[in-house]
Amino acid sequence: MDIATIVGMFGAIGIIIGAILVGGDLGAFIDIPSVLIVVGGTTFAVLFRVTLGQFINSFKVLAKGFLFTSIPPQDLITEAVELANVARKEGVLALEGRDISDPFLQKGISLCIDGNPPEIVQAMLMKDTNLTIERHEQGAGFFAAVGDAAPAMGMIGTLVGLVQMLGNMEDPKTIGPSMAVALLTTLYGAVISNVIALPMSDKLKLRANEEKLKKRLILESVAGIQEGINPRILEQLLNNFLPESQREAAK
Repeated sequence: MDIATIVGMFGAIGIIIGAILVGGDLGAFIDIPSVLIVVGGTTFAVLFRVTLGQFINSFKVLAKGFLFTSIPPQDLITEAVELANVARKEGVLALEGRDISDPFLQKGISLCIDGNPPEIVQAMLMKDTNLTIERHEQGAGFFAAVGDAAPAMGMIGTLVGLVQMLGNMEDPKTIGPSMAVALLTTLYGAVISNVIALPMSDKLKLRANEEKLKKRLILESVAGIQEGINPRILEQLLNNFLPESQREAAK
């Protein structure tokens, strides 16, 4: 569970609602036509940009923003060095049945145990890496598109409300609802874009970079284990993936 995502999103929404309650009635900020224009319009405008499959998969990737858990790189390095020690002393087959914490590392070790050549192992792992990163980037692009479309739909709703208001100036009863549509659609579009969509897009980009770093580290680990590199040399090589401060601490 990513606490930063939950606290950031719901904290921002809570502050907005709190400010509304302090200044007046929350019901005044709820307008169904405005919701339909912004939420419905944004949904269909974004669907127009992508395929149906990408649209559905983007919501699956959304879970990465909330539920993402990653093994610290230091722990992966320690585990990879332990595996390298065993493989160098007893052979790669000695790693069969061993409990490995990361599924991607487990996949790489299994490919080595099966006797695949190093180039085949690296090609298969790279394919897996590229597809994973592509899914993250598609999810980030999807929410960036939502961030673009929501304010535009808010502006469209504002224009609709103003046209309705100006076209019925002789009837005072229509001025209030028309103004509500005009103003609230802009508010809804801004909130969806700046509180939800764009921050989620940035978080998924962050996750993609973290995933890329982790998988590159594992690719180097598997290659070193399969080639029988000295575990101490492998550890020094893998420590290059760490920030300078963590690298010194690892030494």
